[in-house]
Amino acid sequence: MKQTRILMGMPITIEIIDPHASDATLEQECDKIFEYFRSVDERFSTYKETSEITAINRGTLAADKWSPDMKLIFALSEKTRVETNGFFNIRTPGGAYDPSGIVKGWAIQKAAELLRKDGFKDFYVDAGGDIQPNGLNADGKKWAVGIKNPWNEAENVKIVYVTTEGVATSGTYIRGLHIYDPKGGNRPVDEITSLTVVGPNIYEADRFATAAFAMGHEGITFIEKLDGFEGYMINNKKVATPTSGFAHYTTQDIKS
Repeated sequence: MKQTRILMGMPITIEIIDPHASDATLEQECDKIFEYFRSVDERFSTYKETSEITAINRGTLAADKWSPDMKLIFALSEKTRVETNGFFNIRTPGGAYDPSGIVKGWAIQKAAELLRKDGFKDFYVDAGGDIQPNGLNADGKKWAVGIKNPWNEAENVKIVYVTTEGVATSGTYIRGLHIYDPKGGNRPVDEITSLTVVGPNIYEADRFATAAFAMGHEGITFIEKLDGFEGYMINNKKVATPTSGFAHYTTQDIKS
């Protein structure tokens, strides 16, 4: 079963492969996962007047009243800030907190954990192009994830094949210039247009994709040095630079 709904301001797609489960069971499971994403949006959306993060930014919610998930996201954000030498920062140029650069990957990963806990082995969760797969697709092969051409979204410039690895892409071709260099006067990063990261899971891939994009051209070097990660960068001159092991993920060989 495959379903898509618009939540958190983006399309979220869930596909579950289980020939032994009834349509009603699969529909119920999809509803459960979509409801989880809805609850995340209600808490972390900076666009919702009633969200917890909005209350924090207004200064009307003291730190000791924050939810456990909010405290966790702030702790994970600080950990990522340190690990990326300050290039990941949930503080916006205006001084507010915007944890979206880490919340999406975290939420996708949590959704995948819910599916696994409920006994499903072959599925994927896609939120706005960031994907966490598990197992194999309906043909018994790795899940195929396309990297879009930033100048033509109908075209994929690369296909990566994954089973449990997360695939996250940071780019300017959908949302425009929205990632800033916190160490360069908070200037918008415009020298690259797309940076895809394949990591151990979508949470790890997503947070480092955001940070690496903020580094500009040096981002692909940062990913190259991360153990267990590969990347594919496209700059504003349409030149692509992969990490040395990226080609590993362009094969469908399920034995690899």
